[in-house]
Amino acid sequence: QAALGCRVAQVLMQYCILANHYWFLVEAVYLYKLLIGAVFSEKNYYRLYLYLGWGTPVVFVVPWMAAKYLKENAARGGGAGLCVPLHCLCPQINLLIFMRILKVILAKLRANQKGYADYKLRLAKATLTLIPLFGIHEVVFIFATDEQTTGILRYIKVFVTLFLNSFQGFLVAVLYCFANKEVKSEMKKKWQLWKLDH
Repeated sequence: QAALGCRVAQVLMQYCILANHYWFLVEAVYLYKLLIGAVFSEKNYYRLYLYLGWGTPVVFVVPWMAAKYLKENAARGGGAGLCVPLHCLCPQINLLIFMRILKVILAKLRANQKGYADYKLRLAKATLTLIPLFGIHEVVFIFATDEQTTGILRYIKVFVTLFLNSFQGFLVAVLYCFANKEVKSEMKKKWQLWKLDH
């Protein structure tokens, strides 16, 4: 039962890691759609985003799970098991979308250079915001797998990956919820209504 629980936990962990990567991709595609043009039709883009974010990882996890099960049965418990990391193309695709979005942002800032004297600072802020939002940090360590990294490099990789993966949700919440003018005004209205009621 303990072994079964460990296997289920490992499969769920791999699914969650891949879902995280694919939701990075969904965020990148959505922002690209907003800035550049329609990628999917307005009629059904939400369902496609859901399939991409939650469904695509299943396509990778199920064969991985089957291969791991078959390898462990072939080794009859004597082997170390299948330790193949589940890399996907999401970080590379996100890097391409990231560069394309930065190009559009730079063009817009240069076009409005008179209105924004500090356009280089604004570009730097946009870049630093998009790096954790799109999971660009994953590209840095894409070839440095856990098996290949040792010593201080492994600690750096683990720290940076865990910090930025954890920071991503907080960054999205701050930038797109708490710092959003519309959200702030709605929260202010709700607060005032609550104060009047009490």
